[in-house]
Amino acid sequence: MTTTNGAAEKVGEKMGEKLAEKRRALGRGLESLLPGPRVVPGALAPTLPQGARKDGAGAAIIDELSASAVGMTADRETVYLLEIGRIDHNPHQTRREFDAAAMEELARSIEVQGVIQPIVVRPGTEGRFILILGERRVRASKMARRAAIPAIVKRVSEQQAAEMTLVENLQRQDLNCIEQAEAFSNLSREFKMTQEEIGKRAGISREQVSNYMRLLALPEGVIGALQTGKLSYSHARTLLQLRDNAQIWRFAQKAMEEKLSVAKLEDLVLGVSVPGAQGEANKGGGARWVDPNVKAAQRSLEMALGMRVRIRDRKGKGKIVIEYGTLEDFDRVVRMLKGK
Repeated sequence: MTTTNGAAEKVGEKMGEKLAEKRRALGRGLESLLPGPRVVPGALAPTLPQGARKDGAGAAIIDELSASAVGMTADRETVYLLEIGRIDHNPHQTRREFDAAAMEELARSIEVQGVIQPIVVRPGTEGRFILILGERRVRASKMARRAAIPAIVKRVSEQQAAEMTLVENLQRQDLNCIEQAEAFSNLSREFKMTQEEIGKRAGISREQVSNYMRLLALPEGVIGALQTGKLSYSHARTLLQLRDNAQIWRFAQKAMEEKLSVAKLEDLVLGVSVPGAQGEANKGGGARWVDPNVKAAQRSLEMALGMRVRIRDRKGKGKIVIEYGTLEDFDRVVRMLKGK
């Protein structure tokens, strides 16, 4: 580590002085606005990350870090000063878009006040660390030309690191719907987690997880529009009622060009996806009229099941089609129909 012990101590003292001064000036109000752990300057009693001394490499890293401890959080987790150059990218970070103006504002704040909320990392190989939480803070610190950043070191599994990343982004509402869907898909694919397990970890329902993951089946052009905000999550849910990708893209383009509301897009889509709907198609090629009760029932079933549902109704007779994407979905529908 290129930072000397003396330099680390001076940086720690300066950081502690800044934090103490900031708390005196702003009072406890700031505490409620800054989520997560923060440094509590004062007596340093470094604690080792869980399981750190199980191997020689881990012990060596901790021995080195002990000299760079700069404080503790309220939960008594030691905060170390890590060189940013030793921190590797988070492989489970699905967030792709970072608002340029917000990043510049954060960088300016870091230039003046430093990083108030420590990032979270886990030990890597050859003396390096892998980022878990704090992507924006690391990027902004680089913009502010900071050489080091306060960090908490945790020894967690690959799956735990992925879950922590997802939960932080969900809590901060930092992910667009496609990034969120990719995060869920990664947990399912890499760690064989069921949608119900993912939902419990993320604090949402299994149906919501399923609804997001279904977005990844949309055409590439629609996914791109969702990533850039040209279409909303609700628009996408409506488009999923169509079977053909070419048809989905055509309706998506129409929604973007005409800036259709979700309600208007639903009327157009339902006129095509429910061919047996009551009423006839407009001679001018417009959407068919659909009984509002049928439309409401279809929406309710999709929300309850987290799957695509089509209701074909003609004068009070018809059929309900439920489309499942996994065997887990199939088993769940069967259990619900059996009343179990």
